[in-house]
Amino acid sequence: MENQPMDVTSDDKLWALLAYVLTPIVPVIILLIENKKNRPFLRAHNGQALIVGIINIVLSIALGWTVVLSCVPLLVWFACIYWGIQAYGGKMVEIPVISNFVRNQGWA
Repeated sequence: MENQPMDVTSDDKLWALLAYVLTPIVPVIILLIENKKNRPFLRAHNGQALIVGIINIVLSIALGWTVVLSCVPLLVWFACIYWGIQAYGGKMVEIPVISNFVRNQGWA
């Protein structure tokens, strides 16, 4: 996202990983924890993970009735695992369309 140096702790990295892998449950939990939701690194990843999780649930409901297309939400979840690993490495993840949406809303 932005190239500003951030104070990223190992705890932030772990929460970012969990936000992607266990989306949308963990992003909602992070929003409820006061000292977590204000951390810049975690805030950026949390917004993206929440949006991806909501999109994945909608895809699951919409495409779940077909055998072939029901694999799409699983592929999105595999992408979430990859993004979580990137976040655990301390990198900012750039997800097409979603990253810009999160920044424009002021969530990151």
